[in-house]
Amino acid sequence: MQYKYAILDSNATSNLQLQHYMEDYGDFSCTTISKNKEEGLKSILKFSPDVVIINLNELAESYFNMITELHQYLDKLPIFIGISKTKEHAYDAIKNNFYDYWLQPYSEYEILKSLLKLKKRLPKKNTPQTICLKSYRDFQYIDTDNILYLKADNNATDFHMNDGSINNAYKTLKTFENQLPPNFVRIHQSYIVNTNYVSRINYGKSICALKLTKAPLPFSKSYKLNVDELKKILSRNTISSSLN
Repeated sequence: MQYKYAILDSNATSNLQLQHYMEDYGDFSCTTISKNKEEGLKSILKFSPDVVIINLNELAESYFNMITELHQYLDKLPIFIGISKTKEHAYDAIKNNFYDYWLQPYSEYEILKSLLKLKKRLPKKNTPQTICLKSYRDFQYIDTDNILYLKADNNATDFHMNDGSINNAYKTLKTFENQLPPNFVRIHQSYIVNTNYVSRINYGKSICALKLTKAPLPFSKSYKLNVDELKKILSRNTISSSLN
């Protein structure tokens, strides 16, 4: 099962190195990278990551205030991990209930031990493969493997199936986002796709093509990181003809 994590750091080199380590250990998917408190607060509320990694070399006090502010909006906060070149902010991190504190330059061994303990402390439950669409006294059970994509329709959601049929649910797309298995990825304010059916990602036109349907789906800039992660997942077991 995938753990979602977000990075709050303005250092691009540090971000790339950290993403490389996290990918090597598997089960961790980056939802977003933010450069400051305002972006970080928005990304946490929007993407609901399991883990948030914060660079405390700069703006440490601002990030501690952000965590205090999050209590106003969330019943359950993500796990916070601080990164820094020194131990200067370690005490304040402990006071703010940080799970761990990684010193730079990174120690792969220390990160590995920390992530293994985290997975043991926060085991991911198996996501149900069947979803129930309820409407008054009507209960419809759908196998998630048969869903091509979900489309928002005002305060309702349309489930587009691999046989061409459409099922309606009178709940918002956000309601289903965290209930679906990890192979479902949100690519747009109005769309969640089953990655098992994605056949093409076109960055020039900002569209994803799906098997069994002719109409491509758009993806938006705000969900580009999700699309980037989707491309990585699809490319792992793919033979590439690209020379780049």
